[in-house]
Amino acid sequence: MRRTSRNFRIRGAAGRHGPVLPSRRAVRAAAALAAGVLAVSLTACGGDDDGGGGGGDDKGKASGDTGTTVTLPKLEGQTLEVAAVWTGAEQKNFKQVLAEFEKRTGAKVTFVPAQDPIINFLGSKIAGGAPPDVAMLPQPGAIKQAVERNWAKPLGPEATKELAKNYSQGWQDIGKVDGKQYGVYYKAANKSLIWYNAQVFENAGASEPKTWDELLNTAQMVYDSGVTPFSVGGADGWTLTDWFENIYLSQAGPEKYDQLAKHEIKWTDPSVKEALTTLAEVWGKKDYLAGGPDGALQTEFPASVTQTFTGGDQPKAGMVYEGDFVQVNIGETKAEVGTDAKVFPFPAVGDTPPVVSGGDAAVILEDSEAAQALVTFLASPDAAGIQAKLGGYLSPNKNVPESAYPNEVQQKMAKALVDAGDDFRFDMSDQAPQAFGGTPGKGEWKALQDFLKNPSDVAGTQAKLEADAAAAYGN
Repeated sequence: MRRTSRNFRIRGAAGRHGPVLPSRRAVRAAAALAAGVLAVSLTACGGDDDGGGGGGDDKGKASGDTGTTVTLPKLEGQTLEVAAVWTGAEQKNFKQVLAEFEKRTGAKVTFVPAQDPIINFLGSKIAGGAPPDVAMLPQPGAIKQAVERNWAKPLGPEATKELAKNYSQGWQDIGKVDGKQYGVYYKAANKSLIWYNAQVFENAGASEPKTWDELLNTAQMVYDSGVTPFSVGGADGWTLTDWFENIYLSQAGPEKYDQLAKHEIKWTDPSVKEALTTLAEVWGKKDYLAGGPDGALQTEFPASVTQTFTGGDQPKAGMVYEGDFVQVNIGETKAEVGTDAKVFPFPAVGDTPPVVSGGDAAVILEDSEAAQALVTFLASPDAAGIQAKLGGYLSPNKNVPESAYPNEVQQKMAKALVDAGDDFRFDMSDQAPQAFGGTPGKGEWKALQDFLKNPSDVAGTQAKLEADAAAAYGN
């Protein structure tokens, strides 16, 4: 569901066991790298031209494929279930990775579509006596909950060894709870990108903005040209939390971000008021949102992307904010990444541009030789290399060659992600207890949907956010 970049914010599992946080200087350096990587115009895709919507053979053998770097046991006759919230092309591409595992081991793997919040979905499966063997959890907070409920099983020595060989310490640490390794972050995401319709920008005479004020000016130019500036997938509350987090990180700074992520400061803090007031500079202009606030609240994330890149030079919107994984949805249109669809880093609201990361971790629920082998495989460059070539995917695995990615844009994103090392932070809402940061119709998702509907109610939104956060965090 959610996804990565190069200067990431990280919140460790439970907010207590993450890596040492980078200094403001390190954050600025990484942010500068991010801006440098994405400021260039995107080049036309190489390899698959569909922008990551699928394609390629099911063995993952392409230029840059890592081949066989990990030894797996023979598992003929054994079966596994893997649960994730992924749908569409994302699910299809992951199934190619599972097919390669089946080919190498003889095991049979079934993909189980899950619903958000996945913790609730897993709870019902476990209560019914039929838990999946492995689950892909999109939040460190969800990993902690799975451990606290005695659902998650620690990684064995082979998986731990593979993880240590291929991941920076920071990416290992966010999969830990109380010092034990439970998660393998198979997928990462840069969630600090704004994608735009190149023809719309050309018609409007607009250029890629680098600051928030420039973004507002660009939006006005697009509006004046006859196209609504922004497409917002407000039906999916997580997209709204990502908007807030990028503004808050850049404006309030990394120290405040870390404090709010752990609820060490309240949501009634003046820094939250400032961020919401800034956010209202876009959300508060009804004509800037495709369909207005009501239309945005009825638009799911995939549609927010596709409606930006269909309709010729008169799409429903000129820009859409979200992560690198937007490429998968662009691939469902006729637009080509690098020519029709381009991208720029989320503009600086404060001193530096923000870079927010997300990710999905493989966690074992039913321990077995087969489950441990699958997670070991997912920690290897072999597995990540298969999905990398299909597009719409980034791996924090430092041993996946850049050439495994299908185009120059993703190669640069992947390089910057790996080069950032431990200088990253994780999506704030994903660090929160799931009741606050990851449940449709509740907590932060609901409060920001209500704010999208009524952006003038900053104080009321803060009060609601704080009440829900206090209940979820227990402080």
